[in-house]
Amino acid sequence: MLYVFGFDRVGIVLADLYFLDPNPAPGQEGAERGVRIELRRLELGEVQGSIYAARPIGIDAPMWRVDMLERVDGPVGSFDRTHHHPRCADWEPDGRVFDPELSADPVGWFEGRLQNIESVLDDARIDRSELGPQDAENIRAAAPEIVASLRSLLHRVHEGSLAVAPEETVASARVSWL
Repeated sequence: MLYVFGFDRVGIVLADLYFLDPNPAPGQEGAERGVRIELRRLELGEVQGSIYAARPIGIDAPMWRVDMLERVDGPVGSFDRTHHHPRCADWEPDGRVFDPELSADPVGWFEGRLQNIESVLDDARIDRSELGPQDAENIRAAAPEIVASLRSLLHRVHEGSLAVAPEETVASARVSWL
C-alpha cells in the first residue's frame, strides 16, 4: 500500500515493505518487514489535452528515508531494525543510522521530524529552497494525518495483512512501492 502526501515541491510517501537482503550486514541477517517513509521531490507535469485531462505527477528521488522495520522472525512491534538514512544521493540512500530515540519511539520521533522538516533538509545537506514557499507549514499542518496513516500501515503490518513475504521461496526480495 502506498500513501502520498503532496505539497508544492515535495511530498511524504509511505509504504509497507518486506525486505530480504541477499548480502546483509552483520547483525542484519534475515527478512525484515515494516514501513518505509521518504521525503521526495515532486514534479508537476503539463496537462496533456483539455483543461479536464488528468495531470501527470512525478515522484522523484528521495532526500531522506526512515525505515520502521523489524525482524520477521522476531517479536511484533519490536522495531529492532528501525533506522533512518539522513542523506540520499540520487536514488541511493547513505548507510543505516540506528538512533536510540528512533527505536524507542519510532512514531513520536518521526512526528517530531515532520514538525521541523527544515532540520531534516539541513541534515540531508539539501538547500531549504528545495521546499516550496508553504511546504514546511503545510507539512506541519498535515503531520497528524501523515502520522495516522503511518499508524494504520504499522497496524496492518503487525496484524500480517501488509509487508508479506513472496509466496515462493526466495534468496532476495523487496516487496514494496518504495
